[in-house]
Amino acid sequence: MEQADSAGSRELLDCIVIGGGPGGLQACIHLGRYNFRVLLFHTLGGRTLLAKHIENYLGLPVVSGPALLETGLAQAKNFGVAVENVRVERVTGHEGQFEVLASGKTYRSRYVIAASGAKETLAPFKNLHRYFGHSYYTCMICDGYRTTGKKLLVIDRTVNGVRMSIGMKQMYTRDVTFLAHGFTLAPVYRTLLEDEGIGLIEGRPEELLGETKLEGVRMADGRVIPCEVILGWGGITLNDEYLGLLDPERDADGFKIVTNSSGESSIPGLFVLGSLRTGHSQAIISAGQGAEAAIAISTRIVEL
Repeated sequence: MEQADSAGSRELLDCIVIGGGPGGLQACIHLGRYNFRVLLFHTLGGRTLLAKHIENYLGLPVVSGPALLETGLAQAKNFGVAVENVRVERVTGHEGQFEVLASGKTYRSRYVIAASGAKETLAPFKNLHRYFGHSYYTCMICDGYRTTGKKLLVIDRTVNGVRMSIGMKQMYTRDVTFLAHGFTLAPVYRTLLEDEGIGLIEGRPEELLGETKLEGVRMADGRVIPCEVILGWGGITLNDEYLGLLDPERDADGFKIVTNSSGESSIPGLFVLGSLRTGHSQAIISAGQGAEAAIAISTRIVEL
C-alpha cells in the first residue's frame, strides 16, 4: 500500500480497521491474506491488554492479553497490513465511500470495521489495582473459573448480585458470600440466599487487604470480611465517539450498536465488532466476528 502523505492516503483503500484488539486484528489477518489494501488504526489500550490469563482461546492453553495482541499484530503486518498508531477522530460516509479523520489527516476506504472496544470502569476501592485480574474479577463468564474452590465474595450494588452469587456457587465454589454494596436487600432475596446457603453482608466496602495475596475487605464501619477472590461490580464505556456523525442503530438502551450476523451495522459498509456491538464480547468471540466481517467484505469486493 502506498504511504500516506500530509493529507492522508493517496488512494482508496479496501478497508480501514479501527482498533487492534482480537476482533480488529483477526479481520486484518483475513483481509491481508486476501491481498486487499488494509489500514489498521491501533493505539495502546483496551480491556484485552489488561487480561492476565486468557484460558478459553482455542489452541492456547493460557495466554496473557498483551502476548495475544503482540502476536496478532505481527501476523497482520506479515500479511501487508499498514498500521497507524494514532487515534481516529471522526468517520463520515457518502456515495459508497468512507472518510476517516485521524491526527489531522483524511483517509478514504470502501469499508470500515469499528473494533475499538471499551474502557473498563472499576469500583473505587483502595488497592483494587493491586489485585485486578489476579483475584479481583468483574466478569463471571471470563474469569469465574479462576475462583474455583476458593473463598469468594461477590460485591454488587444491585440485586443482580444475588443471581451472580447463586450462579457462582453452582459452577465454581461452594464458599460464597454476597456483599450488598450500599443498599438493603429485600426479604425475598434474603430468603433466596439463605436457601442456597450463601452468606449476606450489607454495607460499604472501602479497601482490599493483603500484601502478596488478597486476604479480605475492610468495610467503612471497620469490619473485615475475609475472602480469597472477589467478583465485583464494574462497567464499560464504549470507545465509539468517532462514529457520532454516522449514528448507526443502537439497542433499546441506546448503548451498543445493532448488527446483522456478519457484523454489518445499519450503515452499509460499516462493520462493528466486539464490545461495541450487541452480544457477548470475549476475545475468542471478537476474533470470530472479525473473521466473519472480513469474509463478508471480501465477497462484496470480488462480487462472489
